[in-house]
Amino acid sequence: MGNSTAYPVFRTTDATLAYTQAKHLSTLMAECEGTVGLYSELRTVEDARRMVVVLPGANFDYLDMRTGPAGEDLWFDLDVTTAGDAALEAHLPLDVTADVPMGTVEERFVAALGQGTAAICWRGLWPDRPEADQRASANFDGVQIVFHGAEAQLNGWTEHHTVFVHGGSGRGALTRAEELAALIDGGRLGVPQLGW
Repeated sequence: MGNSTAYPVFRTTDATLAYTQAKHLSTLMAECEGTVGLYSELRTVEDARRMVVVLPGANFDYLDMRTGPAGEDLWFDLDVTTAGDAALEAHLPLDVTADVPMGTVEERFVAALGQGTAAICWRGLWPDRPEADQRASANFDGVQIVFHGAEAQLNGWTEHHTVFVHGGSGRGALTRAEELAALIDGGRLGVPQLGW
């Protein structure tokens, strides 16, 4: 099955602009899944409080794996909606993941972001254009925003936000990424990366 290739096509320090451009690209897919993947690092109590309002049923967990005194894995088990600030502070940093119906919470999710790395992923199918060697792939195609990051694999923190077009690794996929970038006043930003 393998991984997609992620083509960085737009970068800005404005999270709302990054979201708007990525959302526009998602509407250009021939088919888009009905769910959107969301991920956010929560570095402060305030970050967690804002995000639990947006994603009340989501999976909140430790950002990094933790072990107990006997070497056992520890899992975050507090209810973020009812835990006191001091109790929550002791468990930071956290992260949250959720798959939500498309069009339901994405704008509120962007508004609730803190300074941690975060992502929104739309998966689907790009239009199939065999004459341009652009083939649709249900495993690879989609759009991703990485907030406070420049890598599709969410490695490292930056001040800016990056929009990625995902697809295959052939010449046609690169051409498609460049064509899509031009539609949002972007361009190819560096080398293609390992995607999802």
